[in-house]
Amino acid sequence: MTVKSYEEINEKIRAGKAVVLTAGEVAEMGRTASPEEIVKKVDVVTTATFGAMCSSGAIINFGHADPPIRMEKIRINGVPAYEGLAAVDTYVGATACNPDKPEYGGAHVIQELLEGKTLELEAWGKGTDCYPRKFIKTTISKETVNEAYLFNPRNAYQNYNVAVNSTKRLIHTYMGTLLPNLRNATYSTSGELSPLLNDPDMRTIGIGTRIFLCGAQGFVVWPGTQYNTAKPVNSLGVPVSNARTLAVIGNLKEMSPEFLRAAYIDKYGTTLFVGIGIPIPVLDEDMARRLSIRDDQIETSVLDYGSPGTPKLGQVTYAMLRSGFITVDGKKVRTAPVASLAKAREIAALLKNWLLAGQFELTRPVEMFPVHATLQSLKETEKEGKP
Repeated sequence: MTVKSYEEINEKIRAGKAVVLTAGEVAEMGRTASPEEIVKKVDVVTTATFGAMCSSGAIINFGHADPPIRMEKIRINGVPAYEGLAAVDTYVGATACNPDKPEYGGAHVIQELLEGKTLELEAWGKGTDCYPRKFIKTTISKETVNEAYLFNPRNAYQNYNVAVNSTKRLIHTYMGTLLPNLRNATYSTSGELSPLLNDPDMRTIGIGTRIFLCGAQGFVVWPGTQYNTAKPVNSLGVPVSNARTLAVIGNLKEMSPEFLRAAYIDKYGTTLFVGIGIPIPVLDEDMARRLSIRDDQIETSVLDYGSPGTPKLGQVTYAMLRSGFITVDGKKVRTAPVASLAKAREIAALLKNWLLAGQFELTRPVEMFPVHATLQSLKETEKEGKP
């Protein structure tokens, strides 16, 4: 049995001798090669995803003014930013929006800051002995702020549901516009390229894992919010609905707008499209078997977003989804992705080239993620308007 270590693979990367393939290439290879053959031939597999990740944002330090201000209300291009940090630190969330221009939000602020554009900053404070200023209006840019780094609490979902609408009315959701009477279905995730579908038990992904984040090197820093290991799995051990997630961080100033894009989803709000790539070491036969998974082996759940409780209406493979049609309740339903497979392929290929050029190495996690984790639901205690 062939077994490899991180150190062995990194030595091959530094020597320019590592064999690196994208997850798509290994999925195709797995049609004819056994896991034992794959682990002998391949050292690293690059995975990737590019999709809307609402739980994203940036931490920014503006620097002090003279006289200084303790910022207690902050607006960047009219978008509210969080003021409960230190005097001139803020967190701007991707889904925060300008109340006078709801199609413009924190995601756009982050993208425009990355692009080097000038943004308007307004801030208010009550005035104190050490921070006497009560108001400031100025401009900021990537060059003038001290720090700007992306910190995303929930990215790279391990699988996600297919959204349909069985009701007679049109509905608008974070999965896009859903037509009545099961006339369309939308889905996310890059299928066989998706990072957490290629390492479903997260044997190689944990705290400290170095990743591709929006065109720069970033890191996994914690389990993402809504991290859940209790979801049902298929015969290959892959969850059939949204399960594990990642919290990630990276230097926004080093990123590329090619892989970080703001968007507005009609009658839902703003969001941020985030590009993530994760290199997975082929440590043994089990990893090789996982990494050779194909779209026709990955299943996900079809949920009715138009009905209370979003009931499950079926289960389909990503191969079915990519064909353009699925069958729901005996009806042929057209499918459409809300994530970009083309961008995911581009990221996987770019990360592969970084590894082959010795510009990127693997990191062994300093701590693995929880094996058992479930979600809590919010319970209502009082009806609206009750004193």
